[in-house]
Amino acid sequence: MTLLKRLLFAGTALAAAGLAAASAHAQGKPEPIQVGLIAPLSGIYARPGTVMKMGAELGIEDVNAAGGISCLGGAPLELAVIDSGDSVEKATNAAQRMVAEHPKLVGATGAYLSSFTLAVSEVTERANLPLLTLSYSDLITGRGFKTIFQTSATSGAQAEIALPIIMDLAEKQTGKRPQTVAIITDNTAASLSSVKRMKEGLLADVGLKLVSEEVFTPPLTDATSLVQEIRRGRPDLLFFLPTVISDSKLILEKMQEFRVRVPTISFGIAIAEPEVLNTVDPKLLEGVMSAVANWGKKGEEGLIKRLKDRYGEPWMTQNAISTYGDMWLFKTALETSCSRDRAGLAKALRGLDAGPSKYYPGGTLSFDDAGHRKGASLTIIQWQNGVPMTVFPEALALSAAKWPKP
Repeated sequence: MTLLKRLLFAGTALAAAGLAAASAHAQGKPEPIQVGLIAPLSGIYARPGTVMKMGAELGIEDVNAAGGISCLGGAPLELAVIDSGDSVEKATNAAQRMVAEHPKLVGATGAYLSSFTLAVSEVTERANLPLLTLSYSDLITGRGFKTIFQTSATSGAQAEIALPIIMDLAEKQTGKRPQTVAIITDNTAASLSSVKRMKEGLLADVGLKLVSEEVFTPPLTDATSLVQEIRRGRPDLLFFLPTVISDSKLILEKMQEFRVRVPTISFGIAIAEPEVLNTVDPKLLEGVMSAVANWGKKGEEGLIKRLKDRYGEPWMTQNAISTYGDMWLFKTALETSCSRDRAGLAKALRGLDAGPSKYYPGGTLSFDDAGHRKGASLTIIQWQNGVPMTVFPEALALSAAKWPKP
């Protein structure tokens, strides 16, 4: 779309919004407050993006049922959905369309993969549009931006939290601590960030020696060479960091073919998406654990059931619960700013001090100067009888952890 066409489109959108607002005002109804979801709804990452949309829709529904934004006359939230596509270039173009075609947006959430979020946030920062994200990369909040807010623990922080828990669990249930580890990772930003932190001291801190590291570009066509390296290294543990479901499938199947049996610990949700069961034998998944930013937890059973009843989702991944929580976070900040202004919302988010978080694990609803949510922790999930169950934190666990059998 040319610049002239974008300007004409934006002008038309403003006119339409003005007419809608006038009509709503005439009926005594407050104008909706528009928030955006920018996430992949097409291409190889479409499923996670679609689940983010489900969470956002449930969140909008519940915020509005609770009275909307009370200090703005009960104004309801309204969701604008933007497809980021499945590449950094597409995500950048989508972010540019979002700010041009949705001038009424006060904030947005997205964009799933850290590499997409890094690109999208360059655009939203220039537009002064607050962006909430569950993406993991440490780089996201390392650039001095004023309008980016990371609700999850960063990749490095997640590895720092998860590794001691994993090692203690192994020792508690087997009587000994693992000594060696292999890593398989794709080259997406969050995965590489986790591995970087591990290699810069975390592995040594917990007494693990790295015997093999394999990095690949998704999507994979053949996992043979990767699995051969694991077999040669004979590690006590495998850290498993793909972000595409098809890649997880290929690697696990090749491990079975080569009879590579090693306790497998993942980072992220590619190993625990519901559609994994469409193509992967549940026996291959049994016992696999994963450290993820968020998951359906104790106390959220009713919401998990609604997601299943409404959309047919068998369990609640981080993409649904975090994006659901983002709608409530927008409400909290909008009640503080009592404004439809982007700058007002960003200021409210930066200064927010709303106590313990309800829909994100650990910490509070507050952010430091860089935009990290203070005290953000994680969940650890484990495949048990065909379902990935939350097993940590224990206070929020839906099942007890069991050390994976080699």
